[in-house]
Amino acid sequence: MPVPAQSRAGEPAGDVYEWFRRGGKLLAQGNPAAAEQLLARAAAVEPHSRSIRETLARAQFDAGSYAAALENFRAVALADPSDDYAQFGWGVAAARLGDFETSVEHLALAVAMRPETDHYRAALRQSRATLAARAGAFGPLLPGAPGYLEPPAGSDRAGAGDEAP
Repeated sequence: MPVPAQSRAGEPAGDVYEWFRRGGKLLAQGNPAAAEQLLARAAAVEPHSRSIRETLARAQFDAGSYAAALENFRAVALADPSDDYAQFGWGVAAARLGDFETSVEHLALAVAMRPETDHYRAALRQSRATLAARAGAFGPLLPGAPGYLEPPAGSDRAGAGDEAP
């Protein structure tokens, strides 16, 4: 199959719809970085297209570009607050960036809109559990637990429990 010629220097062949279609196909085939390049060009030409921006956000997320994905999911959700998938995407991208408060807010909206969607509920549970753990809801970490840090020498916690009763 011949490779189509580029229409302008550095620009892929075809029109915006063709870039969108090919970008979606690349994403489905597991090539998010290549999809991101085509979809970013399409979004630059059609910045108000929610379908292009949502697909671009998915490609960015899968390529590990979480901040860019969050911005595109946010744009789609702000344009249509009832878009449950955009709310979900905003929430999971925020979680990947460590902003669990924002994550819980948008995942809760997605779950409220589509309570039957298991992966929405699972992501919300995970973000809520992370917030609870960070707030100390599960008590202090015990020695040997992942993330446990020994208290500094000389602190009142150093050697705690070593005293005779």
